[in-house]
Amino acid sequence: MNVEEVRDFCLSLKNTTESFPFDDVSLVFKVENKMYLLISLDNVDANVAVKCDPEQAEILRDHYAAVTPAYHFNKKYWNNIYLDRDMPDGEIKKWIRHSYDEVVKKLPKKIRERYSRAIKSNID
Repeated sequence: MNVEEVRDFCLSLKNTTESFPFDDVSLVFKVENKMYLLISLDNVDANVAVKCDPEQAEILRDHYAAVTPAYHFNKKYWNNIYLDRDMPDGEIKKWIRHSYDEVVKKLPKKIRERYSRAIKSNID
């Protein structure tokens, strides 16, 4: 996947917003104002930072050389996926959805209920 494909995929997820956080070298994608993905645009190797629980993060890093801890975040939960390396597009989308779901799961119950259908379809 390239940056534009990742951007389009993120914007297809329910209630996603896009912004430039604090610089012009990254894009942030949020759901209900909580970040679930960051695309770094200033690197030679374009990458996305996704959020996943520590167990899933370990699995992700064990299977793909294109994944490293994201040092600009809490490395326990955020991981960089390099877009031009060995990870198939379907896997990148899977981890973007996982990151989205991780953030949605932590939303207040009243808001989270609106996403239950979206989360279920991501798991299937």
